[in-house]
Amino acid sequence: MSSPKKQTATDRVRTILADEIARGIIGPGVVLDEASLAERFEVSRTPIREAIRQLEAIGFATARPHRGAVVPLFTPEKLTEMFAVMAEMEALCAQYAALHALPEGKARLQLAHEACRLASLEGDIDIYYAANVRFHEVIYEIGRNTFLAEMTISVRNRLMPFRKAQFRSTGRLSLSLREHARVVESILAGDAHTASQTMREHMMKVRNTVGDVSPTLRQPGER
Repeated sequence: MSSPKKQTATDRVRTILADEIARGIIGPGVVLDEASLAERFEVSRTPIREAIRQLEAIGFATARPHRGAVVPLFTPEKLTEMFAVMAEMEALCAQYAALHALPEGKARLQLAHEACRLASLEGDIDIYYAANVRFHEVIYEIGRNTFLAEMTISVRNRLMPFRKAQFRSTGRLSLSLREHARVVESILAGDAHTASQTMREHMMKVRNTVGDVSPTLRQPGER
């Protein structure tokens, strides 16, 4: 097994800022000032500038010429729309996996699920999140539709900070694992309809959980 890639200063800054934006700690309209962020993270402006550029690429910052980037407004309605698209794409990936996965692919899926189980026992959000990302990537891969996988990853990257933030909700790691188990069972059985349905339900539960960690992003009617 290859050693994990060392996190750069840019990675660290981007990850922390994205998490704080997703959780509402850094709210809409806040200017991402390079000087103050460089002081906060004790780095030069170069990794700060690159981290902000990467946040802009996934829609977590809006560039303003000569005035610095600003945090955009994520409304509950907008986030629900984004997750609805994500859910349908993930559901299609699960459907393809159930229909087209070879025995080797199914074995990889079981290993990825086991990695999630072990990570959940650790109770470490970062470890579980990495295992969770790999779990979903395996589903994309074993479905054997490269274009679908590429498009799903592109959408996933836009929602990645929210998908990670959900794990701060109490008990979410174990619930996520149980939801994964139902998806795995369906794929292994070759049940495309159930695989699609359970994955769609899993993704919308992720959306609902985002409101637990960021009250400003609760859906209308949630308390």
